[in-house]
Amino acid sequence: MRALVQRVSSASVTVADERIAAIDTGLLVLLGVRRGDGEAEADWIVRKLLALRIFEDEDGRMNRSVGDAGGAILCVSQFTLYGDARRGNRPGFTDAAPPEEAEPLYERVRAGLGAEGGRFGAHMAVELVNDGPVTLLVET
Repeated sequence: MRALVQRVSSASVTVADERIAAIDTGLLVLLGVRRGDGEAEADWIVRKLLALRIFEDEDGRMNRSVGDAGGAILCVSQFTLYGDARRGNRPGFTDAAPPEEAEPLYERVRAGLGAEGGRFGAHMAVELVNDGPVTLLVET
């Protein structure tokens, strides 16, 4: 499982001209599920993301979690995080879990994070204001 995590001052998801989720200060999590991932990987990444200290404390050091900072989380399914472009110009996605495996794990992570969410499998427009910028890749 891969999570591309961005500290944001705002983020939103729109599907078919309808804004379906939005947050102010917090984390935008783009989540990729790998073929063979299971509940253990989902639960690990939830714990890791909730404990990740990337918000500034009173001394300006990254020392606070999203909960400590009073932030929210927006989680969006992103199978293209498992795109392989090492050969050729069109990425392959054989490492990405098929939808019937990925969707329940995405929903488990989203629920575990207490996150707003995108719509699994939909074409989405994701808007964000990256704060810092701070962007990290977290993998199981």
